[in-house]
Amino acid sequence: MTEILDHWVNGAAFAGASTRTSPVYNPAEGSVSREVRLASVADVDSAVQAAKAAFPEWSEASVAKRQSVLFSFRELLNARKGEVAAILTNEHGKVTSDALGEVARGLEVVEFATGIPHLLKGEIVQNVSTGVDVYSVKQALGVVGIISPFNFPAMVPLWFFPVAIAAGNTVVLKPSEKDPSAAIWMAELLKEAGLPDGVFNVVHGDKESVDALLEHEDVASISFVGSTPIAKYIYETASKAGKRVQALGGAKNHMLVLPDADLDLVADSAVNAGFGSAGERCMAISVVVAVEPVADELIAKIQSRMSGLTVGDGTKGCDMGPLITKEHRDKVAGYIDVAIADGAEVVVDGRGVKADGGANGFWLGPTLIDKVPTSSDVYTHEIFGPVLSVVRVKTYEEGLALINGSQYGNGTAIFTNDGGAARRFQREVTVGMVGINVPIPVPVGYFSFGGWKDSLFGDAKAYGPHSINFFTREKAVTSRWLDPSHGGINLGFPQNG
Repeated sequence: MTEILDHWVNGAAFAGASTRTSPVYNPAEGSVSREVRLASVADVDSAVQAAKAAFPEWSEASVAKRQSVLFSFRELLNARKGEVAAILTNEHGKVTSDALGEVARGLEVVEFATGIPHLLKGEIVQNVSTGVDVYSVKQALGVVGIISPFNFPAMVPLWFFPVAIAAGNTVVLKPSEKDPSAAIWMAELLKEAGLPDGVFNVVHGDKESVDALLEHEDVASISFVGSTPIAKYIYETASKAGKRVQALGGAKNHMLVLPDADLDLVADSAVNAGFGSAGERCMAISVVVAVEPVADELIAKIQSRMSGLTVGDGTKGCDMGPLITKEHRDKVAGYIDVAIADGAEVVVDGRGVKADGGANGFWLGPTLIDKVPTSSDVYTHEIFGPVLSVVRVKTYEEGLALINGSQYGNGTAIFTNDGGAARRFQREVTVGMVGINVPIPVPVGYFSFGGWKDSLFGDAKAYGPHSINFFTREKAVTSRWLDPSHGGINLGFPQNG
């Protein structure tokens, strides 16, 4: 009999009333590993009521008490990160090194949350009027909802709930039904760390459970990461219900390569950022914008590096794993046909890859497409797979206009040895996170994470000017992108940050 994964409510496994389930696959085998329950409206309400009941005591707990629980959680998570990494590899498909990198980036936010007392301090202004002082006090919201995506089943929840819990809120997490087990593993670990029952709850499900969270009168806020159409829906529905909302949407991240760039560094970075986690990253580089005359030489370097990549089961020391589902694999592979029909040149076709894994695994090898027309769906759509497009332009200005003309504004990068050009790019590009000789400009908890335009909706946009994060890397660190253990490109997160 197939195992069924329960929800987690009030500190224990919870079956709920709904009898609906959904299959959870091992994508490297193409087989069902377990079923997950899909919550009903009543099941979601049970989780919300548990969180609501836990809120008064938790919000009044001392900051020291909250810190103590998070410190314990941090120690447990760090000591046992191999366990959750194995879960990620089994259900998402990413290779073990990438899974460990995901947990490491989540740990950074847990560590940040343990130091939150400084950020919880209020303010005082004396004598705003004669004999009148004004104090501001920061208070917890209440029950907060988190709706997280399949591509980072550990990291994205870890970017939200440690801060929410440290601030005195209680949480209901709705993870992706495609890879839900990491959420339950973390719930059990939080209980072991001493978190009171009801403070952290998990409900699995589909649109029914999402809508129940968005519309529930006892849920004060919603945090979401996913595609742009769903992010818009989340923002509109939840804000209409009076909730605070931060909804991060899709991306189409460009890498602008100037003629003076270190092309070896560019090629290493393009392969890492384009094919890491099978391209299923919102911060993946999916378009290389090459300012001529460097395109031919750069493509040759990228192609050379791609030839050494191995695709297969993430537990076997491969460079890249499968895609999350058969349907998603087929959708991504379909863009290769679109590229050919639109007149692009397929330099490396990943559809014929020989993977070191199950015959029925959801395989698609790294794919490189040159001369992609900007009118093609291959350029305009967020493909979310291991497909790297090259667009050739004549000037810096043409490349900048291309990036600024995109509907998305999540992240971008420029590769150049010209400090003036880099500085100009920082000022002129309309994107939230900018890398200078860095392909994946992802900040830790000390900086805001988020984009502009259709890559972000909600509270993170509502106050003052947009924030921009800049990340730089010198040429000397080129070697960090090479993994000496197998002589290939390191497709995981850089472990040094």
